[in-house]
Amino acid sequence: MMRLLLFFLAVSLSGFSFSQEQVKNAIIQQRVEFISEQLENEQIDLTDVTEVLVFRFEHPLNLNSAKWEDLQELFLLSDLQINDLIVHRDAFGKFISIYELQSLKYWSLSTINLVLPFVRVDDKLDQLHVSLKEAFKDGKFEMFLRYQRIREDKNGYADVSDSILENSNSYYYGNPDRYYTRLRFKYRSNLSIGVTAEKDPGEQFFQGAQKNGFDFYSAHAFYKGGKYIKSVALGDYQIQIGQGLNLWSGFAFSKTADATNVKRSANTLRPYTSVDETRFLRGAAVDLGVGDFSLTLFGSSKGVDGTINSDTLLNEIEFASSINLTGFHRTNSEIERKDGLRENIGGANFRYSKRSLQLGVAATYQGYDRDFIRDTLPYNRYDFRGRSTMGISADYSWVFRNFNFFGETGYASHSKSWANVHGVLFSLDSRVAMSMVYRNYQRAYHTFYNAGFAEASRTQNEKGLYTGLKVNFTRAFSLNGYVDVFKFPWLRYQVDAPSQGHEYLVQPSYKPSRGFEVYFRFREQVRPKNSRDSDGTVTNIEDVQQRNYRLNLSYAVSESVRLKSRVEYVSINRRSNEPEGGFVVSQDVIYKPKSSPFSFALRYALFDTDSYDSRIYTYENNALYVFSAPAYYYRGSRAYVLIRYKFLRRFDLWARYATSIFSNRDSIGTGAEGIIGNSRSDITIQLRMKL
Repeated sequence: MMRLLLFFLAVSLSGFSFSQEQVKNAIIQQRVEFISEQLENEQIDLTDVTEVLVFRFEHPLNLNSAKWEDLQELFLLSDLQINDLIVHRDAFGKFISIYELQSLKYWSLSTINLVLPFVRVDDKLDQLHVSLKEAFKDGKFEMFLRYQRIREDKNGYADVSDSILENSNSYYYGNPDRYYTRLRFKYRSNLSIGVTAEKDPGEQFFQGAQKNGFDFYSAHAFYKGGKYIKSVALGDYQIQIGQGLNLWSGFAFSKTADATNVKRSANTLRPYTSVDETRFLRGAAVDLGVGDFSLTLFGSSKGVDGTINSDTLLNEIEFASSINLTGFHRTNSEIERKDGLRENIGGANFRYSKRSLQLGVAATYQGYDRDFIRDTLPYNRYDFRGRSTMGISADYSWVFRNFNFFGETGYASHSKSWANVHGVLFSLDSRVAMSMVYRNYQRAYHTFYNAGFAEASRTQNEKGLYTGLKVNFTRAFSLNGYVDVFKFPWLRYQVDAPSQGHEYLVQPSYKPSRGFEVYFRFREQVRPKNSRDSDGTVTNIEDVQQRNYRLNLSYAVSESVRLKSRVEYVSINRRSNEPEGGFVVSQDVIYKPKSSPFSFALRYALFDTDSYDSRIYTYENNALYVFSAPAYYYRGSRAYVLIRYKFLRRFDLWARYATSIFSNRDSIGTGAEGIIGNSRSDITIQLRMKL
């Protein structure tokens, strides 16, 4: 009987031979698209989100020796599924075949297909503890060189006199090129030593304010694999604690089309390899462990961009009135703000982990070298002001039968405020899973880095209840959906009264094979904003209703060719404005032959929206670790071609050209970023060398 089951599973997975790299890229694309849609931001670096999947595609995780935290690192499995695998392995011994995963109670066929490119089954167990000598001996070297540029001339690069340049913030000192380089020596996930450097467009290079070359440098040394010293990091690193209320550097998912992917899985200590110039720590950290107990100690000190003012009435005491998180240093004001504040962070995270039960407590000190005093407005009355705060938190995760309970409670000392998030994931069987998350973040709660489950961008001034459902009706047909209701007890930016809203999503999918998938998505968001009708005295708030409709088709024509078609429509309604709408129609062709060193990705898209408010964010293929999710708005067309060439077994070259042509615009953008004309084109060239 078991052989018969394995045979049928092998037949159902016969499409697995179809370009696993395309499957890997599709999964990474989905994750990046989730975050870009949530943050509505095109300028984000998500290297830390995708790096684990890229690494595990090249070095699949052995399911016979994988630990709980190794499986969590994939961000593809729930704790219920991880517990299911480990309990099965303890009861029946090592897996003989990858197809044995079908016997797991909470692993559906779609789950198995999702993780297959990143895992393996092997009799040879991976070495748990690796010495530094072994890691240096067997490690590999990798180098990235990248060049990017907007082809058209922007207003900020106009040739003006030195006197105008020195007395204006409308012009950039540097050229429009973006340079990026990364050198890294790595042995699996045990050892990493690297340097990353980046120059943004408009910044100087080996001159003026940037006499040292690149504007941003990042370096790290990281070791993992000791028995008692589990890992240690020097230089730049990331810390993630609990559910993100206290300290969470980097980005995290909140609401996505994967309705049960709501729990944070903290990767406690890891090296920092991205070029986001703010969301990381710089200093040293160590993770110690004995048996089921772990203790992470960390300290960080780095400069952050701030506007420094002095109060002459208080003997010229200096204070910071604003903090800039963009990382740009192109104009006089941006250069003047660079490293204006010294940020100091230190703390400890003590954890107990016994497979299905994980408990943690943490304390962090976070402060600046001078006071932060911003202008007081009604909406920001309860925002952080001062020099430092202490964050204390306790978190838990417990898998009991088919339930996973999780949550965290945080406390901020400067405001004596609390934040709570608690949730549960449960499965009735492999076909039905549900999630519920309740959060309550007081209006004065603040920590410098957090990423709690939320509607807003900050873990502050919010209450809400989220309910998600995922049903696999058959092996081919599934349904994802969620409902989230939330309220904001205090005012917010551009919302001059306490308010409330809701969001819900429904996404049925049909995937009869690995090579074919079609899904439809409907999402409604009702968010409060200030009315555009105001007499200048009292501003009423109104609900802004946004509805998105998406039809997406992905089809593998052959082992080498995949087509993806998408139609998306958006409508926006509010009382103080005429109804708005817009659509995007796109066609992608991805060509990756096994026997050729060349591969291609092409897109042609048409778009038409009434304004920037009705913009639609869409993910685009780009070079490895280059993330592109631009907003399509106004009326026009967009196309790009991405070429990858592998040569001499150790080199990869990517070249990409993309262009947007607007049919109803004579200029694009405003201010220094404005372009005279109706087209905008960008170029990316990247070389990777592996030794």
